[in-house]
Amino acid sequence: MGLLRGVARTAVIAGTATAVSNRVSRRQAGRWADQEQMEQYQQDQQMQQQYAAQQQYAAQQQQLAAQQQQQYAPPPAAPAAAAAGDPMAAKLEQLKTLADLKAQGILTDAEFEQQKNAILAG
Repeated sequence: MGLLRGVARTAVIAGTATAVSNRVSRRQAGRWADQEQMEQYQQDQQMQQQYAAQQQYAAQQQQLAAQQQQQYAPPPAAPAAAAAGDPMAAKLEQLKTLADLKAQGILTDAEFEQQKNAILAG
């Protein structure tokens, strides 16, 4: 009987030690997983911030390039030059300008007709 009691006691102690060890291992694994997840989240946040910064920089560069292009672009051809060379070309240019103003809603139909007649008559 003493031998059986010793074996039983050893089994209980070993079982308890195994259960405690497994619980500690699971807890540590959970903590490590949480830590890895947090590190991954932080890396993702950093990557998103870097991407946003790159997009902002690219937009600024495009805006700067557009400003420089406007600054150094040659001036548009003057309608006066067309008027000096060919009177019909000048009238066509004025009619195109009127049509643009009408399309933009700046001139009414009546104003457009009045100005068109004045150009054609002149």
